[in-house]
Amino acid sequence: MDNQSIQHTRWNCTYHIVFIPKWRRKIMYGETKKDLVEIISKLCEMKQVELIDGKVCGDHVHMYVAIPPKMCVSEFMSYLKGKSSLMLFDRHPEYRQKWGDRHFGVRGYYVSTVGNVNEETVRKYIQEQEENDKLEDGRKQ
Repeated sequence: MDNQSIQHTRWNCTYHIVFIPKWRRKIMYGETKKDLVEIISKLCEMKQVELIDGKVCGDHVHMYVAIPPKMCVSEFMSYLKGKSSLMLFDRHPEYRQKWGDRHFGVRGYYVSTVGNVNEETVRKYIQEQEENDKLEDGRKQ
């Protein structure tokens, strides 16, 4: 994935996110699955989050997303889970009667960064930059 930009910032912030419905019920199939895919895609687009890949399974959702650095992951997930619950309950009022409190998902979620470099590579790059600066300073004097 190419780096994206916001004004003067180049970025590549991608995440693997997993969340589950309340009580980990296997309810995301058929019409519910189709609606949830549409809802998540629309909400990502509204927040300018790129949904790179995703899969709605029977009892959990996987997403691979690029979230701009101006937005934190927890802010995005709070928005996504809250709005998707409301939109899903509007489309499927029978769930509201089953669960009553209009909460579709559990409070937590799993998130992991996805990148093309590891910690060792970053440390090595930083060390090389320091050495390059020292060499340049030596040449200028």
